[in-house]
Amino acid sequence: MGTNCASSQKYKTAADTLKLNKEYADVNKDVADLNAKLIEAQNELPKLQSKAVSESAQAQDATNESSRQAMKSDPGDLGDAKKAKKKANKAVDEAKDAEKAQNRVNDQNKKIEKLQSQLEKKQKRLQELETMRTNIAGSMGQTLQQ
Repeated sequence: MGTNCASSQKYKTAADTLKLNKEYADVNKDVADLNAKLIEAQNELPKLQSKAVSESAQAQDATNESSRQAMKSDPGDLGDAKKAKKKANKAVDEAKDAEKAQNRVNDQNKKIEKLQSQLEKKQKRLQELETMRTNIAGSMGQTLQQ
């Protein structure tokens, strides 16, 4: 990628305008695609957060139920012990589900950050290409159409 420095421009002459315009169109398309993906990812985040909160609440309920079952079981009663074990296993499963839901939220946040970073790079490249267009137009003494 080029920089804003005119001496290190990739495109410098009128002969380069076709290539510059092609890259500009490609980068502009990339920006639009990234914007669409970013909006989609940002819209999905509240749904994932809501699911994570729900899963966490279910895990807490299952843990509480498991504790109640364990407290009310009679010592030596095999049926009560089996019920308590079943409730404890359910609590563990619910906790795993809650953890997975939170991991999905974390992954979505990382995805959003990555898309934002890619978008910033593409927008910077568009600015660099605009500068190159301006410099070429100035050197030719005329204005180029976009």
